[in-house]
Amino acid sequence: MEMVSKKDIFKEISTVIDPGLGFNLVEMGLIYDAYCDENGDAAVIMTLSTKACPLYQMIVQWVKEAGERIEGGK
Repeated sequence: MEMVSKKDIFKEISTVIDPGLGFNLVEMGLIYDAYCDENGDAAVIMTLSTKACPLYQMIVQWVKEAGERIEGGK
């Protein structure tokens, strides 16, 4: 299995748009880091655009779904 790179993860997450602001999470600087281990398990370190973001669960789900679209990732 080919390793998934940080660049691959950031590229896919850049498809997730903050609905309140209209920009993707990567452009907004909300994704701090990402990595994938040898088993294909990925982790993303991120924050939200506002402290009490009402769409928190939805945005986290969208990021998870974006990560699952990456070939070789889980």
